[in-house]
Amino acid sequence: MGRRKLEMKKIEKSSSRLVTFSKRRSGAFKKANELSTLCGAEIAIIVFSPGGKPFSFGKPNIETVVNRFQNRNQKRSRSHENGSRASNKKTQKRVQKLNHELINLDAQVESENQKNEKFNQWGNNCLFEGKQPIEQLDLNHLKIFKRQLNDLCTNSHSQVMEFQASQSLLLLANME
Repeated sequence: MGRRKLEMKKIEKSSSRLVTFSKRRSGAFKKANELSTLCGAEIAIIVFSPGGKPFSFGKPNIETVVNRFQNRNQKRSRSHENGSRASNKKTQKRVQKLNHELINLDAQVESENQKNEKFNQWGNNCLFEGKQPIEQLDLNHLKIFKRQLNDLCTNSHSQVMEFQASQSLLLLANME
């Protein structure tokens, strides 16, 4: 399943818009975490969902970054800087562990997507109950075959959604 370039315009279908928001929010938080981990940057992101619910990510935490932004003309105190370093060292191992788990979940989701793509290709060429090509099936057999494929797609979709939910939970735990 390849990626395709999307036209930058508002997604009309509400459910698609919510799924896209969730995936992109998670991706933005993941990239912000990586930037902070790799470069030592302090980051704050505040995003409002289409339903108006706020989501935030901050490293070391949202309050510290917002306060620093509001008082950007003042120098940071050494005690705050030292406390921030100690806090980072304590949580750095936990963050690295969660990032590793997140990478594993991403790999699992990608693997499931590849399996789904292979199945879709197989479905186009498969034989119904091994007897005859799909083009030669009567209406009743086609309905049964369609129902079986829909059940399989629903189950696959549910598994992908579970992986993505786990991924979102890891990101949220990562923010704490």
